[in-house]
Amino acid sequence: MTWIRTVPYSEASEKLMRAMENQRALYPVEYKAPVFPTTDGPSGIVASHTLIPDALYHAFATFGALMSPELPLTRRQHEMITTVVSVTNRCFY
Repeated sequence: MTWIRTVPYSEASEKLMRAMENQRALYPVEYKAPVFPTTDGPSGIVASHTLIPDALYHAFATFGALMSPELPLTRRQHEMITTVVSVTNRCFY
């Protein structure tokens, strides 16, 4: 397991907090509650981007835009595509 320095909420700059809030706002409501919540900041892959707020926003805002309910695919179709891509890439999540 690689250790990556992350920025906890208590040390987050205004830019980092704004990046996290703005990208989170693009996600469907089903994603509102974190799967592995922490008291000191984001967890997992989001936390690994906290040193570069612009990268955090753009990387995760992309996912939010791709999951938009305004797109022609249904949520179910999005999830099926995501599952197939994850299996193909041998991702565990």
